[in-house]
Amino acid sequence: MEGKQTIMRRSALAAVAAIGSVSLLLAGCSKADDNNENNGNKSAGANAATKEVVNASTQKGGTVTYEYSDVPDSFDPGNTYYAFMYNLSRLYARPLMTFKPAPGEAGNELVPDLAASAGVPSDGGKTWTYKLRSGLKYQDGTAITSKDVKYAVERSNFARDVLSLGPNYFQQFLEGGDKYKGPYKDKSAEGLKSIETPDDTTIVFKLNRAFQEFDYLVATPQTAPVPQAKDTGIDYVKSIVSSGSYQFQSYEEGKQVVLVRNKNWDAKTDPLRKQYPDKIVVKLKVNPETIDQDVQAGDAIDVGGTGVQAATQAKVVNDASLKANTDNTYGGRLVYMAINTQVAPFDKVECRKAVEYAVDKVSVQTSLGGPIRGDVATTVLPPDIPGYQKADVYATTGNKGDVAKAKEQLKACGKSTITTNISARSDRPQEVDAATAIIASLKTVGINASLKQYPSGKYFTDYAGVPTFDKKQNIGLHMMQWGADWPSGYGFLQQILHGDAIGASGNTNLSYLDDKVINETLEKAIATEDETERNSLYAEIDKRAMDLAAIVPLAYFKVLLYRPTTFTNLVSTAAFSGQYDYLNIGTTEK
Repeated sequence: MEGKQTIMRRSALAAVAAIGSVSLLLAGCSKADDNNENNGNKSAGANAATKEVVNASTQKGGTVTYEYSDVPDSFDPGNTYYAFMYNLSRLYARPLMTFKPAPGEAGNELVPDLAASAGVPSDGGKTWTYKLRSGLKYQDGTAITSKDVKYAVERSNFARDVLSLGPNYFQQFLEGGDKYKGPYKDKSAEGLKSIETPDDTTIVFKLNRAFQEFDYLVATPQTAPVPQAKDTGIDYVKSIVSSGSYQFQSYEEGKQVVLVRNKNWDAKTDPLRKQYPDKIVVKLKVNPETIDQDVQAGDAIDVGGTGVQAATQAKVVNDASLKANTDNTYGGRLVYMAINTQVAPFDKVECRKAVEYAVDKVSVQTSLGGPIRGDVATTVLPPDIPGYQKADVYATTGNKGDVAKAKEQLKACGKSTITTNISARSDRPQEVDAATAIIASLKTVGINASLKQYPSGKYFTDYAGVPTFDKKQNIGLHMMQWGADWPSGYGFLQQILHGDAIGASGNTNLSYLDDKVINETLEKAIATEDETERNSLYAEIDKRAMDLAAIVPLAYFKVLLYRPTTFTNLVSTAAFSGQYDYLNIGTTEK
C-alpha cells in the first residue's frame, strides 16, 4: 500500500527491521538520552515506541487531534489504499482480521477482529471459512451480519467504475470474479456466488486458486461490514455507518473529520479497542511545517506517518532532549521511481536501463534527509520483507550513477537524448526534492525530464495512476513510495508488479508492467504452502523486475517520527509502516 504514503498505504502494512539495530539509527543517541525531559514530561527515550507502549494509560476523556498535509484518498473503508487510512479506519470499521496493537515486529501478528478466530482453510487453500463474533452491532444498534461483510467485499472490488481506490485482490481470486458486475449493476439477491453466507455469522470465500496468505487479505478494511440499505456508492463516505468504537459526528470534505464514541460498541465483543478519548479530530490540508510544530507542542499527531520535515529533522537530531522523543525505524517501505513501460521510448528496456545507470542515488538519499531517512536501495523488496536477497543489478561506484554506462544504454536504445516528464506529489516536499535530484542526474546523460506535481489525494485516481493521462502528458517517470499490504513478498510485490493490478484509474503499478513471467511466478508463490519456497520465488520476481528495469529503487525508507508527550499508548508498529498504532491512543488532557 502506498505509505502511500506512503497510506499507505498503505501503506501501508509492513515488517520492521530487527529491533536490536534500531538504537543505532539516530546518530549520537545514547543511553543517557532515555532520561531526558521535554515539555515538562519525562521522555521514554529515543525509539522507545518501537519496543514498548509509551505513556501507557487507561485514562479516558479529552480529544485526540490528528493532522494531515493533504486529503486522504477516502475515509470509505472500501475505497482507500493509504497505509495511514488502513490504520485510522479501524476506529470505525472492523475487518474480519486485523493486526495486534503492539510495538515493532509484534505488531505484525494477525488477530481476529470481527471474526471469532482465524480463517479455516480447506480444499488446499482454495476455500476459507470465518465465523463472526456474537453480539456485533452497528452504531444504530442493528446487528452486523455475514451478509454485510459479503456486500462490503462486493462493492469494494467489483464496482471499479465507482470505487476504484483500493486493491482488487478479491476480484482477482474469487471464483467468477472476472464476470461479476458488482452490486450497483447486478441487482440479484444472490450477488457473487463464490462468497457464501449460510447463516448470519458464517462467511465462506471460494477462490479460483489457492491463496495461502488469505488471513492477511481479510485484514484489509474491505471486509469491514457495510449495510447495503445504507450504501450510497461514492457518497457513502459522507455517511459511513460505524462498526467500530467510534462513529462520525461530522464530515467536512477536504477540511476536517470528527469522530465520537459509538454508544452501541460493546467491549465484550471487541478485545482490541479501548475507547479512551471522548473525541477524535482529523484536520486536513495543514501545512507540513505547521504539523511538525503542533506535534512538538503536544497538540497533534501526524496521521500521515511519513515523519518530520527536513528543518524539523535537523532540529531534533541535534538536540538530545528532542531526540529522546523520536522513533526512527524501517517501515517495510521502498522509495522508488517507476519507469512507465507504456510511454515511449521507455517501452524499450535499453532506455529504461539508461535511467537505472544515470541516477545518483546518494543525491536522492541526501534530498530525503540522509541515512537517517533510508539506506540506498538496490532491490524492489526492502530488507525487512520476506524474500529479500541482497543484489545490485545496476551497480555504480559509490551509488552515484555511471554516465558512460547510461549513454551506452541510450545508444543501444537508438537514442542520444530523451525528453520526458516526471511526476511527484506536490504536498510532499521530500518527494519533490528527490525528483529534482533525479532530474539533475538524468540531464548529465541526455535525458531531459521536467517535474509535474500533483496532490496526494488524487495522485492515483486523476494523474499518475491513469494510463491515458500519462501518455497524453508524456509522463515516463513516476515518484513513488510503497509499503507492503501485508508482511510478505506477495503483499509487497503484487500490486506494483502484477499485470492484473493495472486498470483505467487508481493504479499503483505505475510501471504499467504486465510481464508473463512475473505474473505466473506471483501466482505460483501464493499457492505454495512451504514458506521457504515461497520466499525464494519472491526473490526471483525481484530479480526479474530489476532485469526488466521497471523500477529504480532509491531508498529503503526509514520513518523519523516525533512522539508527542501529551498522548498516551503510543506504539510504532511494523504493521502500518512504522506509524503509531491509532487504535487506542489517548490523551493526558482531562
